[in-house]
Amino acid sequence: MSRDGYAPGAAAGAHVEKHGQRWTLALVRDLHHPPEKVWRALTDPKELHEWAPFDADRNLGVTGQATLTTVGAPTTQVSETYITRAEEPRLLEYSWGGNDIRWELEPVGKGTRLKLWHSIDKRYVAMGAAGWHLCLDVLGRLLDGRPIGRIVGGAAMRFDWKRLNAEYSKQFGVDEKQPDSPT
Repeated sequence: MSRDGYAPGAAAGAHVEKHGQRWTLALVRDLHHPPEKVWRALTDPKELHEWAPFDADRNLGVTGQATLTTVGAPTTQVSETYITRAEEPRLLEYSWGGNDIRWELEPVGKGTRLKLWHSIDKRYVAMGAAGWHLCLDVLGRLLDGRPIGRIVGGAAMRFDWKRLNAEYSKQFGVDEKQPDSPT
């Protein structure tokens, strides 16, 4: 597992959907793997441990209660969540820290178009986009058999998180936030 040579590309593949005061961050990535393989990476705790900003206490591919624990945050946050929809290998919905998360997997040729919707406070939408950008890069490399280990929290600062945050802030037309550590 080597991070040598990894640098995230420009902010892309994301937009914001506004519904009154409610904002939803939407990200789209095309992956070179079938939906079944991507589904495992989204639901299996061992695979989540390699790329996601949280650890899960169980497989997320089944509806019901689960515990998600943030990784790399200044203060560990444990969130009790409920997986509301798990339709393998195409749709996964749950809440994380009080925000709704929806993953949609669509077969595209031999690969998958991955769509993520994350309801998020307007103040943090660019920060969230920058964090998910890095996580999805790491996910893509994991699926390609070139794992580099998850990049979250303070570690993200060493991988152009601040640049991504600034780029997404500009794209979304929001004020740029610069926390001590991204979430």
